[in-house]
Amino acid sequence: MKIAVIDGKGGGIGSQVVERLKSLKNNDIEIIALGTNSQATSNMIKSGADDGATGENAVVWMSSKVDIIIGPLAIISANSMMGEISPKMAEAIAISDARKLLLPLSKCNMDIIGLKDLQFKTMFSELLETVKKILDEK
Repeated sequence: MKIAVIDGKGGGIGSQVVERLKSLKNNDIEIIALGTNSQATSNMIKSGADDGATGENAVVWMSSKVDIIIGPLAIISANSMMGEISPKMAEAIAISDARKLLLPLSKCNMDIIGLKDLQFKTMFSELLETVKKILDEK
């Protein structure tokens, strides 16, 4: 199963996601770091991603090649993350057949009403439980 982790800026959230996915020690998972910039990609690879690529074309191309896409909610919103998510990137992610596991971070001027504020630790725990369920379904 191919899992794309998409992040921008310094790749801090993506790096934490990659570390937690690697902790599952599941050989059926291939983690692909897709950074909106080279620093984000590099940091996710340092955290254990199996492969990585950077930029708009990489995100657009790979969005249709993976089974799961993980990232902040902002990755489906054009021009979010200080402009790092282009309209083409947001569209490619949104229309991808991949299952999307989006982290509801409100730093990009988006709030999901009805969700409780979660600490990162809790959010990542819920993310791993969801990935485990998806793996069990396959």
